[in-house]
Amino acid sequence: MELRKISQENVWNVAKLKVSKDQERFVASNVESILEAFAVREDGYVALPFALYEDNILVGFCMLGYGGIGDDEEPDIVNDNYSIWRLMIAPEFQGKGLGKKAMEAIMEYIKTFPFGKAEYCWVSYDEENTKAKKLYESFGFYENGDVDDGEIVAVLKL
Repeated sequence: MELRKISQENVWNVAKLKVSKDQERFVASNVESILEAFAVREDGYVALPFALYEDNILVGFCMLGYGGIGDDEEPDIVNDNYSIWRLMIAPEFQGKGLGKKAMEAIMEYIKTFPFGKAEYCWVSYDEENTKAKKLYESFGFYENGDVDDGEIVAVLKL
């Protein structure tokens, strides 16, 4: 699995990727995410959108972050820590272990500490998104009791 920066070459293909209808309530569209990343970066914060490629085929999208984005309601865990804001695998590629491979690549990247040292990586997910919870738990994430924008927060010590 390879994380590739969003570029002129791949942005429109990434924008076309969608999750299945039953997953739409769990993750923002890739278009919304790319727009959010642009705005967050313009405001001086860190948002890292990536296209996910397996064997040179676009299979998904993820967006990572470091630190907060200036929102007064952010949980304390955001400070000087990495986050996985978005992770999606297109429906036609699901059920093939690519979510796990994507997480392995994401964690490998985060552990290079590209924006500074951190003690934790955190994610948030809807309590009904049992597939996401199971995936994150398999990597050692555990719920810390925080809530971010109505979603459960889980953390992993790096």
